[in-house]
Amino acid sequence: MSSNKTVKNTEILKKLASDHGFSFCGVSKAEFLESEAGRLEEWLKRGYQGKMSYLENHFDKRLDPTLLVPGAKSVVSLIYNYFPPEDNHQRTDSYKIARYAYGKDYHYVVKDKLRELVHDLKKEVGDVDGRVFVDSAPVMERSWAEKSGIGWVGKNSLLLNRSMGSYFFLAELIIDLELIPDAPTKDYCGTCTACMDACPTDAIPESGVVDGSKCISYLTIELKDDIPAEFSNKMNDWIFGCDICQEVCPWNRFSTPHNEKDFLPNDFIQNATRQEWQEMTKEIFNEVFRKSPVKRTKYSGLKRNIEFIKKDQ
Repeated sequence: MSSNKTVKNTEILKKLASDHGFSFCGVSKAEFLESEAGRLEEWLKRGYQGKMSYLENHFDKRLDPTLLVPGAKSVVSLIYNYFPPEDNHQRTDSYKIARYAYGKDYHYVVKDKLRELVHDLKKEVGDVDGRVFVDSAPVMERSWAEKSGIGWVGKNSLLLNRSMGSYFFLAELIIDLELIPDAPTKDYCGTCTACMDACPTDAIPESGVVDGSKCISYLTIELKDDIPAEFSNKMNDWIFGCDICQEVCPWNRFSTPHNEKDFLPNDFIQNATRQEWQEMTKEIFNEVFRKSPVKRTKYSGLKRNIEFIKKDQ
């Protein structure tokens, strides 16, 4: 039996999450992710991590939240919308960057909101110990989100939500507060294989499994070497990240524009032509992408990506 206090604390948390701009909030019990251990091991064994060797580290911590936060009782999964009010992917005179990278780096924006949420939670329920995470530690965020019922893992391995598709960031609180766990939802992908069929590099070999070493996002961001020649004429103008498997997903017809000013694109991202991208200097790159996720690929990486695509034109 759940105590009245646990029920009340769960209600307070979910109300605060909504007040701070999170679209969904789900709760899981902090325990070892038994079902994920074998899947993660197999994925790594196949070499799908490519050169992302950091994914081989902290295997136990990825599966056991109490190793990240001793005494943890709950994993709280949250969704924060980033679907842009308008985007330039219909333009044929420009290159494409993933929609999540249009504005300010989400690590900072969403983490600030999480900290404010925890601050307000403490005011309401007393001292809470734990950590906040936004795609920045060995946390199996999609597994926890699925477990908490805020969506299911689609065939493209992204979390899908019936009300808003997949254009959102996932964030977590791992805390020592006892909360009422939510039940998982069902998988609503059915027989649809739109994402698998549309991927130009065949990076989705089976349902829910992405071969990271073939994914355009990996090739344009994580890979530090030259892009292998086998991907010529397959990049579809993506110079940072890729949204193809999201663009074709039927659930994304339910995406609604965010109202987060920090995620709005600057003038360069909104209006630059291919030529302006090609002529971009390091100074312009540093200015345009000063607080952007695109910084991650560095000026040299972005130029490499542009040159690789230019050869195909």
